[in-house]
Amino acid sequence: MKLIENKDFGGERPLFGEKNLLLRNVTVHAGESALKCCEDIEAVDCRFEGKYPFWHVDGFKIKNCVFTEGARAAIWYSRNLEMSDTQVDAPKMFREMHNLSLERVRIPDAAETLWHCSGVKLRDVELAKADYLFMHGENIDIDNYSQQGNYSFQYCRDVVIRNARIDSKDAFWNTENVTVIDSTISGEYLGWHSRNLKLVRCRISGTQPLCYAENLVLEDCVFDADCDLAFEDSSVDARLISPVTSIKNPRSGRIESPSVGEIIIDEHCKAPADCKIIATLKP
Repeated sequence: MKLIENKDFGGERPLFGEKNLLLRNVTVHAGESALKCCEDIEAVDCRFEGKYPFWHVDGFKIKNCVFTEGARAAIWYSRNLEMSDTQVDAPKMFREMHNLSLERVRIPDAAETLWHCSGVKLRDVELAKADYLFMHGENIDIDNYSQQGNYSFQYCRDVVIRNARIDSKDAFWNTENVTVIDSTISGEYLGWHSRNLKLVRCRISGTQPLCYAENLVLEDCVFDADCDLAFEDSSVDARLISPVTSIKNPRSGRIESPSVGEIIIDEHCKAPADCKIIATLKP
């Protein structure tokens, strides 16, 4: 593997088409597409300041690096990335990616990040300002994760999330085959129009959660007091270990809770309109 160490680059495409290259303590200054169309690249202790440094790259490892704000849209249209111990201040990271693993990565401005990505693995990752995160993603595996930002995981498929703190209005809209385990989810209108959404030992807050959902499952979950008007027009199998403030027009299934403050079943409840609501705590 060719080594480039303690060097600075700038301008347009200074390392275009390189293969089997190790960058160590390299700085890429203002410019564009420093490592476009490359293969088998390793970057260690590097700093990226210019736009679009990694586009159309196949096979690369990035460790203990920094992407400054100027390195916007840094990694797009690429495959087989391993990134660890890295600070990403650049906006709009990771688009049209396949097989990427992030470990101990911090992204404080994660708006419109991780779009159209598949085969994603996140471990010990923190994201903030992450509006419209993970649009149209699939085959996503997440553990030990924190996120602040609205409209996340929309149109995602085949997702497993464990040990997470997710602060996101409109999370998991129009998703399919998503499982969230041992996590806290805070935000309004959770999981609307989802299919096969499963929440296990999760704590949930925010108004009107889990409406218009198909084949919704909750196991040993906690609803905070602001979770009102829950489950409208959903088919649901829910076992809650907390009271529920209010339930409105669930379509079918079963909801079990220690107590329910209000049950609203009106003329707008859709067929078959036969959901069983069971309060397990006797008065």
